Amino acid sequence: MQQKKDTPLRSDAQRNRERILEVALAELTRSSDTPLSAIAKKAGVGQGTFYRNFPNREALVLEVYRYEVQQLADTAAQLLETRAPDRALREWMDRLAQYATAKAGLAEALRASTVTRGTLTRLGHGAVSSAVSLLLDANERAGTIRPGVTPDDFVLAIAGLWQMDAHGDWQPRAARLLDLVMDGLRVGAPGPPAPASGTASADAG
Repeated sequence: MQQKKDTPLRSDAQRNRERILEVALAELTRSSDTPLSAIAKKAGVGQGTFYRNFPNREALVLEVYRYEVQQLADTAAQLLETRAPDRALREWMDRLAQYATAKAGLAEALRASTVTRGTLTRLGHGAVSSAVSLLLDANERAGTIRPGVTPDDFVLAIAGLWQMDAHGDWQPRAARLLDLVMDGLRVGAPGPPAPASGTASADAG
C-alpha cells in the first residue's frame, strides 16, 4: 500500500494554522490593533506562511471568531458524554458566559473588521444554534426542561450576558442570570419518561 507522502506536510500546515489562531486570539483579546507581523512572529511562522493562511487582517479576525465559536460549540457534545443533560446544559451556559464576557478586545477587533459583513451573530449562528439544539433536545428527552423550547428562545433568554461589563465583577451576575434562566427552563418539566408498560406490570404484580 502506497503511503501518502504529503500527509506530514498537511499536518505541519494545520499545526501552523492552529498556532496562528491561538496566538491571534490571545493577542487580539489584549489589544484589538495588534500588528499582524507581531502575531506571526509570536506564532513562530514566517510572513509568507502567515499570509498564505490569512491574506489580510479581516480574514484573520473572522477566522479567529469562527474558531472560538466552534470550540465553544464542540463542548456541548463533550459535556453530554460525561454529565446528566441538565448539568451539561448549565455548565455549557457557564462556558458561554466566559466566552461572551472575556473577549472584550476581540469583540472590538471584530466590530472593526466586519462592518461590511453584516452582524457577528450571523457568522456564528449555525455552530452555536446546533450546540443549543443538541443540549435542549437531550434535556427534553430526559424530561428535565419544559417541552417546546427553541434555540431562538434560549438565545433571547440569555441575551443579558452580552450587556455585562467584561472588566467588572461579572461572574456573580452571570451566575445569577443563568440560574434564573435554568429555573425557568425547568418550570413545567415533565420529569423522566415513565417506564415501559411491561416493566410497570411486572412491578405491579
